[in-house]
Amino acid sequence: MTFPRIAVLLIVIIWVALFAALLQRDYFVKKINLHEKQVLTLSREESYLGVYFQGERIGYVQNRYSPRENGSIRLLQNSHLLLNILGQSHPVDMNLEADLSADYLLQSFSFELGSTFYQMNVKGTIEGNSVHYSLSTGKEDTSASITLKAPPILPVNQRGYLLKQDLKPGDKIRIPFFDPITLSGKETTMEYRGKEKVLIHNRVLSLHRFIESYAGIRINSWLDDQGKVIKEESPAGFIFLAEPEFKARDITGKGEEILGAVAVPFAGDIPDLDKASTITFRLTLPEGSSFDLNGDRQIFQDSLLTVTRETIPEGDFCRDQQNNLKATPFIQTNNQEIAALAEQLTRDQVSSTDKVRAISTWLYTHIDKQPVISIPDALSTLKSKKGDCNEHAVLFASLARNSGIPTRIASGVMYHAGKFYYHAWNEVCISDTWLSIDTTKNQIPADLSHIKFIEGGIRDQTKIISLLGNLGIELVNINMQRKD
Repeated sequence: MTFPRIAVLLIVIIWVALFAALLQRDYFVKKINLHEKQVLTLSREESYLGVYFQGERIGYVQNRYSPRENGSIRLLQNSHLLLNILGQSHPVDMNLEADLSADYLLQSFSFELGSTFYQMNVKGTIEGNSVHYSLSTGKEDTSASITLKAPPILPVNQRGYLLKQDLKPGDKIRIPFFDPITLSGKETTMEYRGKEKVLIHNRVLSLHRFIESYAGIRINSWLDDQGKVIKEESPAGFIFLAEPEFKARDITGKGEEILGAVAVPFAGDIPDLDKASTITFRLTLPEGSSFDLNGDRQIFQDSLLTVTRETIPEGDFCRDQQNNLKATPFIQTNNQEIAALAEQLTRDQVSSTDKVRAISTWLYTHIDKQPVISIPDALSTLKSKKGDCNEHAVLFASLARNSGIPTRIASGVMYHAGKFYYHAWNEVCISDTWLSIDTTKNQIPADLSHIKFIEGGIRDQTKIISLLGNLGIELVNINMQRKD
């Protein structure tokens, strides 16, 4: 029996997002002025940040800056994290090399993410507002370009440019950046709160405080007078602290078990949902959240969410769904191996639902359900035959879309053993109706404890971070009068 592990992906995103949060637009926000030579006067420098989860050190980040004669900067960032997942230690390594201009704009980068069963490499160059990149997961190479609103910078632990903006407490500043892990660009909005005294390792320091917020996510940063990050804290109990090398690298234990730490507590018990037709929950959501919980099988009003069990539709797949049929860098619909397997699974199936069941059953049977620390992509999952809910969801989407089945990825929470865990599953469109599919549980439709918050891939799933530690779920009513 497996249970959902989207929290593993969220933890990796949080780790990276501490330096590159995806933040919303705001009014009366200044634009950052970086177009001055020598915004930062940097000498060759190496520094370390210890990474803490629930009060225990579980990793570190090493930063090296090498100024060049022309004023540009070479940045090397090496990160190591040891995650406790279901009592087992899972190492994760991220390495970033970047060239920054004299005015701190990103010029080129190389990013690597490695874990036990996964390897990802991204290389890119920036020309004006355009980012040209190549992505490799060791299974397939993809090249593409995106256009941003402005030339991006790379938020790292040297942020002296923020202190050169003549900010006063309450001022906000907008910063454009490119995030190599989601391959997307966004604008960061940071609010300056002035100086305050902070106790770090039994020392009281006077530091500049900045607050970042996006769709309910809040990240607090404290900088010294040179703009160096001394402390940073995020949702779910992650904290970064500036430390000497010997201390930052001293990881003595595997830390708190992550999945249980970020699960949503739930009072009571939910009976066998196979016999239920509807279920109603009372949700407590974080202030400032903007999730659209109405649609398809969900109705949300006055804090009450009612989920209705779907009937399996008959008929043809929906038309005019090109966006839910296309390939993406992580859903390699057009790959030959994906196409061959999709054709093999569906060629003898007549009805739409039979094709869906054939793909779902193959995934449930052939993918070993275990945690994989990755940015999930379909081809890597097909090669390794390993993965949790995220890997199941992207591979199903790839196989289904190749077969002409409009498919979405849904993410939210699902009930298991007394708690709600963060989870990902799929939806397919048949006869103008979206039907939920959970291939990790072999459920068509997915049971009524699946509460959807987000539709979309990794870039969209970052919004779920705001729920960590801030979501409350209470059972109000369950109707067991199921009609078959």
